[in-house]
Amino acid sequence: MNDKIGMMMRSEYNNPGELYGLDGDDMSPELMGHLAGMDPVNRMKVIQRLRKKNTPSIGSRAEMEKFFGELPKHIKEQLGQGKLRLADYTVYSIKPLAGSKTIKLFEPQDTKQVGLRSISNAKLPSNTALLVSGIYLLQGVAASLSEDDIKQTIFSPIDTVGPLANGEFKLLANKKQLLTDASNRKFITTNYHLYPQGYYKLSNPRLIPDDVTIEFEIELGTVTGINPNTVLYVCLDGTATIP
Repeated sequence: MNDKIGMMMRSEYNNPGELYGLDGDDMSPELMGHLAGMDPVNRMKVIQRLRKKNTPSIGSRAEMEKFFGELPKHIKEQLGQGKLRLADYTVYSIKPLAGSKTIKLFEPQDTKQVGLRSISNAKLPSNTALLVSGIYLLQGVAASLSEDDIKQTIFSPIDTVGPLANGEFKLLANKKQLLTDASNRKFITTNYHLYPQGYYKLSNPRLIPDDVTIEFEIELGTVTGINPNTVLYVCLDGTATIP
């Protein structure tokens, strides 16, 4: 208990009580008993720290701090010990449409390769938990479907490609639905300048722990009118735990 309280007192986060299992609003009997045995000055310091907020975090970091209670135990412990920290993080994958109405952007047989995808086996690295704050979906036309040509593709929004704009997508982690049957029109940002092109800001961010399979699937009603060399880019954007 002393170790937990010491780490909490030095924590940079806004809700250290939840990270270390010390909740200032609903104190456990163990914590209350420990506080009762402290001298009045130190007891007051601990209580004030439990209830004090640091300079408010912003963006996806602030969202991630609200998910401390849902982090896997091994990640929460290492984050509290300072072995892990929070950082901006993206996971991306680039794949050709290849005339299919169903495009799976992350698959178990995938291997990490610069210019194509940032993870292998459709899983986050060990000890990495990602809070998905937003998603990018872009399209481009490669000179051919060779790997070298795909890696050179220039991407733009899906707005002008009707079948893509009118399709649907879903995001799953460990076979659990995080987003399902959502319209691709969420990625249409033309004349909307608060976010980057092709970016969908989630109103309800989703946490993906390490060592679970990520699935991002695009479903199209038709491929009529789509260039056969069309390539898709998807990027899960947010905050993650890193060494």
